[in-house]
Amino acid sequence: MTDCHYCLQSLRGRKYALREENAYCIACYDSLFANPCEECKQPIECNSKDLAYKGRHWHEGCFKCAKCSRSLVEKPFAAKDELLLCTECYSDEYSSKCFHCQKTIMPGSRKMEFKGSSWHESCFVCQYCRQPLGTKPLITKDNENYCVPCFEKQFAHHCYSCKKVITSGGVTYHDQPWHKECFVCVGCKAQLSGQRFISKDEYPYCVDCFSKLYAKKCAACKKPITALGGPKFISFEERQWHGECFNCAKCFVSLVGQGFLTRQDDVLCHVCGSA
Repeated sequence: MTDCHYCLQSLRGRKYALREENAYCIACYDSLFANPCEECKQPIECNSKDLAYKGRHWHEGCFKCAKCSRSLVEKPFAAKDELLLCTECYSDEYSSKCFHCQKTIMPGSRKMEFKGSSWHESCFVCQYCRQPLGTKPLITKDNENYCVPCFEKQFAHHCYSCKKVITSGGVTYHDQPWHKECFVCVGCKAQLSGQRFISKDEYPYCVDCFSKLYAKKCAACKKPITALGGPKFISFEERQWHGECFNCAKCFVSLVGQGFLTRQDDVLCHVCGSA
């Protein structure tokens, strides 16, 4: 039998502890190596149980909840600002409340977060089919969450042209919803969303197509007369004019609202017509 590595007293018949293959009497071992208890500040002697958490140490009897003082030995706990708390005290003080059921989301349980609020995983479900949403795509309406299939079934509009769901945007024409890309000119198929167009027989036409297919031509400038060109046009003996084009053929004074004379294909003011 050897002597204590520190005080050199004989260890014969005495309890001792080993550290790095050296033997120490209990008194020397405790004074040299015992960890101080985080709670009572006394050394945790080698004949006591040393409970450690993140580099800190406690006597078994000192390892308690900082709020309710219940033992945390072999029980789940949480740490907050270096304090150890049982799960009940931690939940009361710090845990989130479920947006749906308003109950505490216990530490260690899965928490779903969406738009700044928290849910139990079992509470974060589609409002219609009640299936868990998890991380699947969802749509919110009136503060309720829906999976995409249920939202489309319950609320989404269907395009009048292709019959598919309109998920965003869209236009309305004759009280019917359309995808922007489906709302096109009947003639050239150009998209009309955000563009000027003219309706004929309930079909939409871009200005160019309508002008080519249906608009009458101005007898003066030969350009199409459409409602988009201005509200005024003049019609006389199967001929039409833009309001700004209905002028005397000689002096070019406007004849809108004035008497006029005709000579062959020309329209003249009374002065020029009488000369």
